[in-house]
Amino acid sequence: MMNYGNLFPKKKNMNKLIVIAVSLMIGFSSSAKAQDDVKIGKQNIKLTSDLMTPEALWAMGRIGTAEASADGSKIVYQIGYYSVKANKSQQKIAIINADGTGNTTLTTGTKSETDPTWLNGKIAFLSGGQLWTMNADGSDRKQISKTSKDIEGFKFSPDGSKVILLHSIDYHEVIQKNPDDLPKATGRLVTDLMYRHWDHYVESIQHPFVTNVKMDNGELTIDNDSEIDILEGEPYECPMEPFGGMEQLAWSPDSKSIAYTCRKKTGLAYSISTDSDIYIYKIGTRETKNLCKPEGYVEPEIDPTTTMKYQKVNAKENLVNNVGYDTNPQFSPDGQYIAWLSMERNGYEADRNRLCCYNLATGEKKYLTESFDSNVDAFVWSDNKDAQIYFIGVWHATENLYAVNWKGELKQITNDWADFGSLSLMNNGKQLLMERHSFLTPADLYIVTPNFKKPEKTTITQLTFENKHILDQLAKPTVQQRWVKTSDGKEMLTWIILPPNFDETKQYPTLLFCEGGPQSPVSQFWSYRWNFFIMAAHGYVIVAPNRRGLPGFGQEWLEEISGDWTGQCMKDYLAAIDDAAQNLPYVNKDRLGAVGASFGGFSVYYLAGHHDKRFKAFISHDGAFNLAAMYLETEENWFSNWEYDEAYWHRPQLPNAKKTYHDSPHKYVENWDTPILCIHGEKDYRINYTQGMSAFNAARMKGIPAELLIFPDENHWVLKPQNGILWQRTYFNWLDRWLKK
Repeated sequence: MMNYGNLFPKKKNMNKLIVIAVSLMIGFSSSAKAQDDVKIGKQNIKLTSDLMTPEALWAMGRIGTAEASADGSKIVYQIGYYSVKANKSQQKIAIINADGTGNTTLTTGTKSETDPTWLNGKIAFLSGGQLWTMNADGSDRKQISKTSKDIEGFKFSPDGSKVILLHSIDYHEVIQKNPDDLPKATGRLVTDLMYRHWDHYVESIQHPFVTNVKMDNGELTIDNDSEIDILEGEPYECPMEPFGGMEQLAWSPDSKSIAYTCRKKTGLAYSISTDSDIYIYKIGTRETKNLCKPEGYVEPEIDPTTTMKYQKVNAKENLVNNVGYDTNPQFSPDGQYIAWLSMERNGYEADRNRLCCYNLATGEKKYLTESFDSNVDAFVWSDNKDAQIYFIGVWHATENLYAVNWKGELKQITNDWADFGSLSLMNNGKQLLMERHSFLTPADLYIVTPNFKKPEKTTITQLTFENKHILDQLAKPTVQQRWVKTSDGKEMLTWIILPPNFDETKQYPTLLFCEGGPQSPVSQFWSYRWNFFIMAAHGYVIVAPNRRGLPGFGQEWLEEISGDWTGQCMKDYLAAIDDAAQNLPYVNKDRLGAVGASFGGFSVYYLAGHHDKRFKAFISHDGAFNLAAMYLETEENWFSNWEYDEAYWHRPQLPNAKKTYHDSPHKYVENWDTPILCIHGEKDYRINYTQGMSAFNAARMKGIPAELLIFPDENHWVLKPQNGILWQRTYFNWLDRWLKK
């Protein structure tokens, strides 16, 4: 979708995901009340071994949003801590000087505090659904809002006179409101599609409200009586579900206009379309203008049961109307331009994210990153003549920093075996504040000082060391790159992760990691579930190929998966594990396992029927098992249409659709012969839990050793601490049982 609407979310807006995780664990509107009796903080644990454990993972602090002060001297940031015993989390606010000194946690109570930002030398933040301010040392805390609805996000105007507030409002376009005289009725009358999304039924949506900020007896307050709903009377969400946040709204430099992202569709039309647009709302006149579509634009008629690849809406002459995902607007510092992330085609959530620049005076659009054959994942404007815009993007399995100018000339600024996950300017644009992580290091904050003439001399300075006290106690795995020849003669980058204290004279059980998405990169991610560090620490070699369908290797490589889930991408998996088994002497070819989630889970189910006895154990988490059922069960129908080509009931069928449904894993259970662990969350509405249950039932009815780990209260992920520990223990117990004994 996101491309976060896909089967395995990509890393696009980690701060928003952190907030979602917290809200799911403790309840968004009542987070403060839920935490009153529990104070959670940094755990100075002493490990009994130098090997990573699930408990060590969950003891780590997780860094979220960060922002530098106007003078660049201080950085305020959000940090989350988790208690396995209490099965809860607490989000806190911390501050650090730009030279790395004075790191202090400002949150001292038991309530979660989130979304810190600088406001006139103070820090504004959210707590208990309201806006607060405090001094940079944490003193003089004051609540500045008293809204009737909880505030779920905010953004102050550049001149400080106004603020955008996010509120959830009731929504009954597709799920009808129950009669008032039946207050205890639990039924839901559904009248159209998109009645649930990700992990919840859609009975409320977010709207942005703009309100005045005023001084009252010398104190800053929010004028609750002046709130104006920017989308008043419109049944559309902003930000967009399921992961959109404040990055989808932007203030103009003169504080007179707001740019926002919205997909102005409901019901069936919403469920099959990725066509979102960028709008400008003028505060004075309350006028709204669509920057993506010409006035009077009429969308061509769309068949909701077939891919849009070949429909008129994606005809070349219509693509000029920005019919794909358009998100995350930002005004240029001088207010003359606005840039945003733009996908070209409707219905294709994994299309290439380009950087579109719009001239507000002339209406001209220019795409600046056409020479970058991969996604722009985040960006920020700069006043630097060498780099009008900085952005991060994935290339060859790493997320690095790039710069682009008006001519579309591109320059890579960093070249790390790492992923940079966010960026913002500091020190008058001379430096960037960035988050960075890798297979071996969780997220920390870094200051990057670009060198345009000699990018190799760009300095990258680590600012925070949030989990150093844990990492210093652990023996580290070793990460290697290996280029593998595929069955069709191409080169595929594969990560090899070796166990700590590796002994090249020994043989190790080995795991093939199957990535989700299906278009999510196997870049240098850090996960608190699919964590290569802990897998290696348990004595496994990991083989993680960037198979067909992943970004960072050109659009042709990426698009070879849509409509061909069981073709070349599966051959790529087998090429990677066969190469390791045949050419790496430390890989025990008799003790191979395959693991994966989402599309990776689908891959495991498929390989279970086609692996020719290569593997001795499988683990599938939230995987698709029956693609015909999946076509109608998933909530974002555009996904199945694009990936399968059309509905399963069409006769005759397009070649890709025929192959897709014919090769569905459930049709090859007759070939299953290997122990399998199936894991699923019952609140997963992306891939319904019945898929995992069906796979488990099939295995057991066939007499194959199998287990089912089912979570009634988890979605496509596992977010609660004790569930996370249970997941890890079950995962390794299963692998050890079949690959080590």
